[in-house]
Amino acid sequence: MRWRCRRGMKELDILLERFLKSRFEATDGKQKEVFADFLDLQDPQLADYLLKGVVPADADFKTLVKQILTCPHD
Repeated sequence: MRWRCRRGMKELDILLERFLKSRFEATDGKQKEVFADFLDLQDPQLADYLLKGVVPADADFKTLVKQILTCPHD
């Protein structure tokens, strides 16, 4: 999963790896599946959600984006 968090943009790498490190293990199976599905998205769409404030239409992705953006900094 860590490898899948490595993207073409450093900003995405930081946000996704921070979530993986701080919250992924504590999430339930469904949330882990949602995160895996989220990582299937293309970088521009991830950037829209995580960097530009675009709100995903999918409720699970919307919840996940909020969790990713509120992860504590190292």
